[in-house]
Amino acid sequence: MGSGAVAGDAALARDVTPTDSLRIGDVARLVGTTPRTIRYYEEIGLLAEAPARPSGRHRLYTSTEVERLREVMRLKDLLGVSLEELRTLLSAEEARAEVRAQLRREDVHPGRRRELLSEALGHIDRQLELVRKRTAELTKLELELSETRKRARRKIREIDAQSNGAFPPQAIEEPAAR
Repeated sequence: MGSGAVAGDAALARDVTPTDSLRIGDVARLVGTTPRTIRYYEEIGLLAEAPARPSGRHRLYTSTEVERLREVMRLKDLLGVSLEELRTLLSAEEARAEVRAQLRREDVHPGRRRELLSEALGHIDRQLELVRKRTAELTKLELELSETRKRARRKIREIDAQSNGAFPPQAIEEPAAR
């Protein structure tokens, strides 16, 4: 894709308003995916399915649907979760949004407010479970890589010590932390 296409996509992203409707190709370019992926996400329930439309007419997406797709893509990339885990995460988020909408009403009885908050906690716990699982997997990988790095550094020092006849070998400088 040339720089003109990227500049055009950036302009399109800035110009999308809540009342605009975009075709699937435009949406795919805006969020950095393909029309096929969008259709698949609709098929498996991560996005709302296309409403019935007359034959030959294109599905048009609202800014709300574009934002939903952006959130799906962000969470998938950020968490590296399976589509099933992503579906669980998003359904819990939608349920929390419904609870929030009910809680915003002023006429909610304190007993019902407590029930809603307990329900929200259950959804949050499901989301936290997925995030913690991913965090544990990443922590395990980090530890494995750190141990492998230590072994490689130790072997380098041993080789240097043998070739220079000096012991203990000089320390290898650690790279700056990011």
